[in-house]
Amino acid sequence: MRRAHILGVGHYVPSKVVTNDDLAKIMPTSDEWIFQRSGIKERRFIEHDGIGPSDLAVPACHQALERSGRSLKDIDAIIFATLSPDADFPGSGCFLQRKLGLPGIPALDIRNQCSGFLYGLSIANAWIQTGAYDNVLVVGGEVHSTGVEFTERGRNVAVLFGDGAGAAVVGVSDDPGKGILAVKLHADGSGAEDLWIPAPRSGYMPRITHEMLDEGLQWPQMNGKQVFRWAVEKMPEVAREVLADTGLTIADIDLFVPHQANRRINEFVAGALDIPAEKVVHNIERFGNTTAATIPIGLSESWADGRLKGATVLSAAFGSGYTWAGAVIRF
Repeated sequence: MRRAHILGVGHYVPSKVVTNDDLAKIMPTSDEWIFQRSGIKERRFIEHDGIGPSDLAVPACHQALERSGRSLKDIDAIIFATLSPDADFPGSGCFLQRKLGLPGIPALDIRNQCSGFLYGLSIANAWIQTGAYDNVLVVGGEVHSTGVEFTERGRNVAVLFGDGAGAAVVGVSDDPGKGILAVKLHADGSGAEDLWIPAPRSGYMPRITHEMLDEGLQWPQMNGKQVFRWAVEKMPEVAREVLADTGLTIADIDLFVPHQANRRINEFVAGALDIPAEKVVHNIERFGNTTAATIPIGLSESWADGRLKGATVLSAAFGSGYTWAGAVIRF
């Protein structure tokens, strides 16, 4: 069986830096309040109107291609993970395909929120193993800054998120010792309303009303305590599960690249798994939660730092749905 491998990773974040102190100027909050609860000091927001996640994905894809030694003509398919698409339809993958100049190849959008990149990685892995495609762009891209409520009512959610994109070129591994060793995916819809946007919804007639807007139902709603409780249980669980599939142990892991939702969550998960702090990638302090983009951004920064060369990497994510996932990749 052919083995899939991440041949190159790249990322892009907007140039506009928004600090906790900047947010404190527009709603009741503070740098201390935000940092103590999340580990976030700043995040990036799009610079102006008209920038969507597919726009952020373009430079991330070009960087991933450059690092992979592949070119655009080598790409057979696109998988785009996002919860903040350029439009309700068509999918952001189609917008990205057009911007990259790749007509004709399939473009698949997936909506698995914080677990989206690992879900996409699993699809690319299966496509490559079966010979359906040879080189797949797996992208996570988000523009959150236009979709959160910067008021006292919305601050618990608004302070957490940032804009950005990450991309990976997933192709056939020439070295049987390298590649995607295992991916595990899970979901439990019993927690769907613990982190969601209630409106608009196709089941409503009309889908949105002035009353719904006045209630703030168009903004993300989160039961933070429940999300935290599930995350610190499911991320270590799926990490152990995916390691068991490979026959590896925590001692074999060189780097842990978790989803960046909350630094406290990641420190708890690393502690539960006995992963030393120096092996854990954190970038939430600078970027906030970029949802589907956090793991590829973490991988891209680790690539730039030289930390991926020859490394066995564990990754885990948990998010809205609920969904959670884990992966082991040997670079």
